[in-house]
Amino acid sequence: MSQANGMNYAPQGKPKSVVAHDEFTFAAMSLDHGHIYGMCNGLQEAGATLKWVYDPDPDKVRRFIETYPHVRAAASEQQILQDPTVTLVAAAGIPCDRGPLGVKVMEHGKDYFVDKTPFTSLAQLEQAKHTVGRTGRKYSVYYSERLHVESAVYAGQLVKDGAIGRVVQVLGLGPHRLNAAQRPDWFFRKEQYGGILCDIGSHQIEQFLYFAGCDDAEVLHSKVANYANKQFSELEDYGDATLVGNNGATNYFRVDWLTPDGLSTWGDGRTVIMGTNGYIELRKYVDVAREAKGDQLYLVNGEGEYHMDLSGKVGFPYFGELILDGLNRTENAMSQAHAFKAAELCLKAQAKAIRVE
Repeated sequence: MSQANGMNYAPQGKPKSVVAHDEFTFAAMSLDHGHIYGMCNGLQEAGATLKWVYDPDPDKVRRFIETYPHVRAAASEQQILQDPTVTLVAAAGIPCDRGPLGVKVMEHGKDYFVDKTPFTSLAQLEQAKHTVGRTGRKYSVYYSERLHVESAVYAGQLVKDGAIGRVVQVLGLGPHRLNAAQRPDWFFRKEQYGGILCDIGSHQIEQFLYFAGCDDAEVLHSKVANYANKQFSELEDYGDATLVGNNGATNYFRVDWLTPDGLSTWGDGRTVIMGTNGYIELRKYVDVAREAKGDQLYLVNGEGEYHMDLSGKVGFPYFGELILDGLNRTENAMSQAHAFKAAELCLKAQAKAIRVE
């Protein structure tokens, strides 16, 4: 699978069904980003039934059905939106189109599960909030760098168990490989992708809010740049930001499209969570020059030093919780307020960023 469109990162876990076949049916549409494959994998492993796929590009649909042969190709969006058996629509369209599609889905009485970044403007966010309030439907976001990474899932459990005390700082590093020749045109148009802090920065802000237990935060400072790709005038290949949560915890994160060709994977994503009685480091996708397999967790606290290889050992509970939330109208997977707050803060970080060179 291509590294450029994200399909190389379509995690697969151990099936752990929370529903019977056809008890929770969903559809996929807008296949512009390869994260749609990880989204569908997670839902199906938790027991959801994938019924339909739609995209105006028949090649995207053909490739999708090659991966999921049981899925039917819909003739239009309306065929999916008007199907009363479909509970949820999963989508990974061009970022600027994700918010408006979500409003349309919810207005048709269905929940929406969208790839990050969920919006490219605060106006889109406000429209989605209004639609959620009016329809009672859910607007869920695939913040995959926490939800679909076993070391990050386990880190959340350690934090909740008090393994490092009160979390006071989260450091996030989110480098990605550019592979410019394989990218679609929209990837280089800022109006469509939203900017680097809005796009891949959304992962980092969501993780900060979650691990530090914040329900709000202030963006103190943010920066963007195009250091190495001047041929793409609207691309930002570097961004960073500093935030402080409403509970006093702090955050710094850096994202970039500068991963060197010599790295064995698409990005050396890392997270360091510092508490009052210890710290956790996540080496999510590779442990450079030591272990090609990701999901390496390091823990240091008052009891000692620990290293854990968590690949294949933790699973991805988010997807089962998302399905049950859809059926029971609960909020165990992720609250709507949290999903929207992470989106809001990445938009604010992008809007106030100074450009450096």
